[in-house]
Amino acid sequence: MMMKVVIATHNKDKLKELKKGLSNLDIELLDLSSFPDIGEIIEDGETLKENAFIKAREVHKLTGLPAIADDTGLEVDALGGKPGVYTARFAGENCSYLDNVNKMLKVMKNIEDSNRSAIFKTIMAFVDDKTELFSIGEVKGMIASEKKGLGGFGYDSIFYVVNEGKTFAEMSIEKKNIISHRGKAIKNFMPKLESYFKTDKTTKESA
Repeated sequence: MMMKVVIATHNKDKLKELKKGLSNLDIELLDLSSFPDIGEIIEDGETLKENAFIKAREVHKLTGLPAIADDTGLEVDALGGKPGVYTARFAGENCSYLDNVNKMLKVMKNIEDSNRSAIFKTIMAFVDDKTELFSIGEVKGMIASEKKGLGGFGYDSIFYVVNEGKTFAEMSIEKKNIISHRGKAIKNFMPKLESYFKTDKTTKESA
């Protein structure tokens, strides 16, 4: 019987990327739409890693199933590493992607190109009743001075990857998944998850 694992997010855009990236694992991936009683989880950690584990632990506790969660932060050098853990609510509680993008463009309006560097970072966490695992993925880029591209979500239209000469929003989802922070976090996570699931399966079969 295939193991069921819950992806701990209500964000449909993030879910799409995670499901695509984790599709090679020999597991059945569920999401929170299968558990309508689980509302928004309060992310009150001081770091991305803390928030990722808060979500994974809570969903594991509520469902009894292994859970995978991630937390992503945009760290802008000119803003002293902000918004960081506040990336999703940079423009305030219940703000939209566009609200965040417009606020970022506004606060960066008078910043020279040479000082617009930023890092997008993702921490992924896995929790079940026996172990906890995590991985990190990051990509360097710049905050563009205007929105470019129609794809992606979040800050993708203003996160410019210098080596590619494009924003994330100008890339296909396949290309973005290869080079993005979340794509790298998934890639770094896969060997750990595969090894753990393989060991767990072997243990159960020999029991």
